[in-house]
Amino acid sequence: MDALFTSTLVVALAEIGDKTMLLAIILAARFNRPVAIILGILAATLANHFLAALVGSQAAYWLDGFWFRLAVALSFIAMGLWTLIPDRFEDDDKPAASRFGAFTATLVAFFLVEMGDKTQVTTIALGARFENAVLVTIGTTAGMMLANVPAVLLGDRILRRVPLNVVRYLAAGLFVVIGLWMLLALLGG
Repeated sequence: MDALFTSTLVVALAEIGDKTMLLAIILAARFNRPVAIILGILAATLANHFLAALVGSQAAYWLDGFWFRLAVALSFIAMGLWTLIPDRFEDDDKPAASRFGAFTATLVAFFLVEMGDKTQVTTIALGARFENAVLVTIGTTAGMMLANVPAVLLGDRILRRVPLNVVRYLAAGLFVVIGLWMLLALLGG
């Protein structure tokens, strides 16, 4: 249960204000097909995060030991610091006109934009921490959906009301606390 709850909470907070959340808002405005966009986000996230959690859990299986656990703990602290840097959505990141429709455009755009993103790297670290790709994938996907479904349905109205800096600091603090907790457990036990 820790894997599921922690993965959901960490990714939901990290996703707020993230590039993929901004992509969700742009896709919602462009296509005005919220159900197709939400399903595209769900499918892309399941695929992307399962692969990421699998990489993390397999790395933990093969590389288990003090130095690997130290690297995972430090990666959480690094993710906390990275979270403090606000994402910007560049013009060349915007989805081009698509002849395939809202679902396919969302599926492809989300899968590709998520590559190397904070939440994907976090999913790798969570997979390594909990060594359970399925629960981590369910949790991180739930976190992505908790952040992105309101973004799709409410668009930029949500950006005007949610204090993104506060959420960013809260997410950064959570990453750092998890990293420090892992360090203390590693060094103390």
